[in-house]
Amino acid sequence: MSLLNIGMSGLNASQVSLATVGNNIANANTAGYSRQQTLQSSNTSHLNGGVFIGSGTTLADVRRVYNAYLDNQLQTSTSLSSDANAYLEQVNPLDKLFSDKTTGIGAVLSSFFASVQTSAGAPSDIAARQLLLTNAQTLSSRFNALASQMQQQNEGINSQLTTMTDKVNQLTSSIASLNQQISQAGNASGSGPGNLLDARNEAVRTLNELVGVTVQEHNGSYNVSLGTGQSLVMGNTANTLSTARSGIDKSQLNVQINSPSSVSDVTSVISGGKIGGLLRYREDVLAPAMNDLGRTALVVADKINSQLGQGLDANGEFGASLFSNINSAAAISQRSLGASNNSAGSGNLNVTITNSSALTTFDYQVTFTAADKYTVKRSDGKEMGAFDLSPAAEIDGFKLDLNGGGLSAGDSFKVIATRGGASAITTQMTDSNKLAFAGPLVATSGTGNSGTGALTPPALSIPMDIYSGADLADLQAGIKNSMPVTLTFKDAVGGSQEYEVFDSKGQSIHKGTIVPGQGNDLNIKVPMLDASGAVIPGKSFSFNTTVSGAPSKNDKYEVAFNVDGKKDNRNANELLGLQTKATVGVSEGNAGMSMGTAYSKLVGQVGAKASQALGDSTASGAILARAKSEVASVSQVNLDDEAADLVKFQQYYTASSQIIKAAQEIFSTLINSL
Repeated sequence: MSLLNIGMSGLNASQVSLATVGNNIANANTAGYSRQQTLQSSNTSHLNGGVFIGSGTTLADVRRVYNAYLDNQLQTSTSLSSDANAYLEQVNPLDKLFSDKTTGIGAVLSSFFASVQTSAGAPSDIAARQLLLTNAQTLSSRFNALASQMQQQNEGINSQLTTMTDKVNQLTSSIASLNQQISQAGNASGSGPGNLLDARNEAVRTLNELVGVTVQEHNGSYNVSLGTGQSLVMGNTANTLSTARSGIDKSQLNVQINSPSSVSDVTSVISGGKIGGLLRYREDVLAPAMNDLGRTALVVADKINSQLGQGLDANGEFGASLFSNINSAAAISQRSLGASNNSAGSGNLNVTITNSSALTTFDYQVTFTAADKYTVKRSDGKEMGAFDLSPAAEIDGFKLDLNGGGLSAGDSFKVIATRGGASAITTQMTDSNKLAFAGPLVATSGTGNSGTGALTPPALSIPMDIYSGADLADLQAGIKNSMPVTLTFKDAVGGSQEYEVFDSKGQSIHKGTIVPGQGNDLNIKVPMLDASGAVIPGKSFSFNTTVSGAPSKNDKYEVAFNVDGKKDNRNANELLGLQTKATVGVSEGNAGMSMGTAYSKLVGQVGAKASQALGDSTASGAILARAKSEVASVSQVNLDDEAADLVKFQQYYTASSQIIKAAQEIFSTLINSL
């Protein structure tokens, strides 16, 4: 009987080993499967005739071949690689969009200024004017197209976040369920079924593809949490993730964790996985790029409009805006986002751009400390200071005022001064004859002049605000009514020469002296007249000109309104000068840059992010591949090894069968002999 028992124990052990090998082979292609091994131990030996005789073998365990340290490395590298890949998938299209000549701003901006140069060379050429107008429409449309693409990308990120949080919830629910099953199925040694343990590890790995998590094992269960400890799984209980519109920026979805007792926004603490990569890209690249492109669009529209407002068009009228008004009522009201928890009845903030050149690419957090007092913090962390709502203070090129309602301490707003600039710009001029290429004033020498004096083309001293509506119209009318003025020179005495300025009615309005033979800069203030020729009290304007040479006694020079300026290109040249003039990012201590340079800088910044993302993706991919390889070297099924074990355990089984057969034969012989 002892021999029979020994054979039966060996037969049983070999059968289980064969089944284990067969299970390994069957699951060789199962994701997350860890190969299994049988562990045998020798049965108790019995004392017989002064010696110990063995009593066979027993199956101690079917062990799952698993290394927790290597698996932890795999989980971490999976999270990092998914984060890097998600970031790269987003930044690459944006990089190509900005840098490509057919989709970017650089080429069309250059084409626009090339058409300005052509028009400056031939200001009366209708075809050149029309080409400039067409290129302006192309430029504004390109800004709109880029803004639309970025907005679509933002909505795509929102959609992905919603989909991924649903997948996270499915996985966390599965992990909680597996925790319960493993706890219930655990044997006396504390280990659980290998298939359940593998399924749980694979669920955690898949979860790390979506969001970076940390895992702590407690009494055989996995407790899963986000980076700063927010619990997703605690034993048999799982919390859920969901998306919700940001409390202040409704264009963005934030991620929140929902527990039975609370709801918390975890957007700022999520890292790793595809969700972490998307959030990181949105914060590091997309939002700043939208602000940067919007700032460039605002400067383009504002500076070109303002310069056109200083000249005369082909009809002899003061210039009109080529692009839409950057301070339209809609634009002003949409640059501020109120927090959802602001006091009842609180209004919004109007954000008016006062100096487009001083605008930055940052957002601003405005927090009211009282109904009319607030503090401002820039998104780069800079504290801008404390301000009063009235009078409005200029902050980085804009000012704030209340739009309806009333404010209370604690109310807050997010100011996005430039984000909508690229989507809002439009070309509103349709008649190319309204392009103002000529200077508004012209100087002519008297027919009887005998000296060598000459006046440079006069220019208005103070730029006209093209957006000022009725005030601008009054100024333009006053300039027309007050012209011409006449400069009359007297004898040169003692190295200087007196002159006197007379208005259109022959009344003296200014006297001064020049030094003959030198360049003499004059600034002449002219009282403003109404349509009847009467002086408007308290109203005036000034112009600058330079007197060179040596005028003779009684030489006269007339400064008049440029009635026929079709061949005059002075304002067109000033417009062309905007191509290289520092008009973007001009602030105290910062000389700024041109429009083209600003866009090139944006392209470079996004390109650098894309290059860095490619490097991060390659590096994290290599780390992940190595982690997979190390886990596979320990846990993965090797078919060659399993085939060898199959033969080995088959031979063990056969040998054990022979032991049983021998025992049976011995027993039969013994019975027959008796």
